[in-house]
Amino acid sequence: MSATGVKSFAYLSHPSYPSHPSRMITMAQTWRPAADSLIRDLGGIFRGRLLSLVVYGGQVDGDATAPLQAMALVSSLTASDLEACAHLSADWTRSGIGTPLLLPDSEFRASLDVFPLEYGEILRAHTLVYGADPFAGVTISSGDLRLACEAQAKSHLLHLRQGYLQTGGRLPAVARLVAQSAPAFAALLRNVGRLTGVQISDRMESTRQGASAAGLPLDTVDAILALESPSALPASDPARLFPDYLAAVERLAAVVDQWRAS
Repeated sequence: MSATGVKSFAYLSHPSYPSHPSRMITMAQTWRPAADSLIRDLGGIFRGRLLSLVVYGGQVDGDATAPLQAMALVSSLTASDLEACAHLSADWTRSGIGTPLLLPDSEFRASLDVFPLEYGEILRAHTLVYGADPFAGVTISSGDLRLACEAQAKSHLLHLRQGYLQTGGRLPAVARLVAQSAPAFAALLRNVGRLTGVQISDRMESTRQGASAAGLPLDTVDAILALESPSALPASDPARLFPDYLAAVERLAAVVDQWRAS
């Protein structure tokens, strides 16, 4: 599993947990037109086979510059459907809509154990804009979540170590390594937070809560998280953060490895 962009799925209540948050984020009206346009497009292709559409990602988290991400569940999905959607791809991009995730409903439900992290980030902050809530009544075992978090944490750790060797110790290259891996680190913290019972929709707060649950030093975490925004001026030299960053990820991997449901 890649350490550079893994997302997550799940709200925990041992030994299994419902994947339905207590509330869904209210969709900002500034991106309602794009969502409505996507509903019309997909409705025209799938008609009665379009079961539900949820939007998620940066827009729901409050980043107005991010593309609108969406997941659509359908009763069936054919090569002809994909061809019809492919013809709309350029229009979607121009309208600020990311390529939607299209899934047959049965495939979605059968893959929850395989992709607990990927679906979990959608769950954390999403808005239902059409049809039935695909997450209602869905459950996933805490064991699946723990294994996925372990793979993500250890993969991230290996990535940092190997990446550092590839820098040759050159500070500008180390700085790039730290900054470029910051989004994956933030996603990892949110996933570990869900594993330990954090159920917060706010992106930054859920990330910091995950760090706290793992016992990581928040000053180091905050310095790394500040690098997620490429326009922000870092408060610390990213290269100088590497030793503390590496130690934090090592602790995170150990916490996940030893975690057991209470």
